[in-house]
Amino acid sequence: MVLSSLHILLTFQCIFECEHCFVWGSPTQQGTMSLAQIRQVLDQARQTGTIKKIFFEGGEPFLYYPLLLGGVQAAAALGFKVGLVTNAYWANSPEDAVEFLRPFRQLIEDLTISSDLYHYSELMSRQAKNATSAAQELNIPIDMICVAQPTEEATSSHGQLTDQAAVMYRGRAACKLVAHAQLGAWEQFTECPHEDLREPGRAHLDPLGNLHICQGISLGNVFEAPFQQICQKYAPEAHPICGALLEGGPVALVQEYNLPHAEAYADACHLCYEARLSLRQRFPDILKPDQMYGGESR
Repeated sequence: MVLSSLHILLTFQCIFECEHCFVWGSPTQQGTMSLAQIRQVLDQARQTGTIKKIFFEGGEPFLYYPLLLGGVQAAAALGFKVGLVTNAYWANSPEDAVEFLRPFRQLIEDLTISSDLYHYSELMSRQAKNATSAAQELNIPIDMICVAQPTEEATSSHGQLTDQAAVMYRGRAACKLVAHAQLGAWEQFTECPHEDLREPGRAHLDPLGNLHICQGISLGNVFEAPFQQICQKYAPEAHPICGALLEGGPVALVQEYNLPHAEAYADACHLCYEARLSLRQRFPDILKPDQMYGGESR
């Protein structure tokens, strides 16, 4: 497995508890990296020779502002291209937003803002507008993430607010939003439509050190084994979870382990997530950590 980008989940904690959140972010979640751990991760990422871009996200990374800034500075000093993902809760006024973002000027090449009706009462929140204005003033490139409501038509997977992404029914969405979704026969979900499980190109690293090929499918822990070793060891077809998904998507995962299932699901992520919930006791070192499945951090 050769990675070109790494998404560091600085913390599971967030001021919001959005119904569509993959990682069950909330004000009560625990689990945040230390600066020493971030530096360790960055050094391991540099040693791969292939990772060129680092994203800091969460949860909400701005909740730990000094830690975030220190991590961004360390990543930039090592030559990585750096991006941030935030809900911009901190941008209460244009002036405040400029002061929050000024230290990141010339350090980051992407500021991605999440704003939709899960976070705020309007698609483009006041905070998002303030953060956008400040980024433009500081010449920081801006991108937007906006997720549609289950009953609304989505027009793209990622883009400007005129194009809303569809809900992916994994994490909290698999519990909170499926009642509003249009369901389809379970037999149709024969592939993973969102992740390249053979050569993903990117991976997510949670605050506990777990390296995820998809949120909730851990390939190993970088605080226990070197990053390069985890990547080199990954054998997609032989992997207990990814192998089945490559063979025939979530349907194959259900069939491989003879799992109980409903007759209809919201999407492939929904069936996959429910199947993984049933398999957690069998594969505790892969289907983790607890908070990715609605439990508390450990």
